[in-house]
Amino acid sequence: MNLITPDFGLIFWMLIGFGILFFILAKFAWPIITKAISQREEYIQEQLDAADTVKKEMKNLKAEHHQLLQEAKEERDKILADARKMVEKMNEEARILRDKEHDARMAETKIAIQNEKMKALTDIKNEIALLSIDVAEKILSEELSTQTKQEEMISKWVNELNLN
Repeated sequence: MNLITPDFGLIFWMLIGFGILFFILAKFAWPIITKAISQREEYIQEQLDAADTVKKEMKNLKAEHHQLLQEAKEERDKILADARKMVEKMNEEARILRDKEHDARMAETKIAIQNEKMKALTDIKNEIALLSIDVAEKILSEELSTQTKQEEMISKWVNELNLN
């Protein structure tokens, strides 16, 4: 039972030993321990602040990335729209040029057709004139086969000339 109930002397020396140990610890160890804990706390706080800063920077970078991506998409859309407009303009210019060439060819063709028509009409008129002369020659040769018929014809023509 001695172990369960200590004597007053044992308690006294234990208290004195504990007091000395407490004094030594309070004088030398606790300032170092509290300083180390304080430094550790500051280090942890700095790391937390750095993490927050990095987190904010990541948010900013993400926003900038999103903004740059949006600008790139808008630029792409603008370039594509400009390209479409350019293609449409080129197609329109090609169509206009094609139409002008078509109109010029049509005008040339009409002129050529008109020239050929006039040539054909001239050829027909010349042919008709030649045929008329041949017919008139044959008719006159038959009607003017005798001297009296020739005289009658000349007097008739003279009378017609005087009337006009």
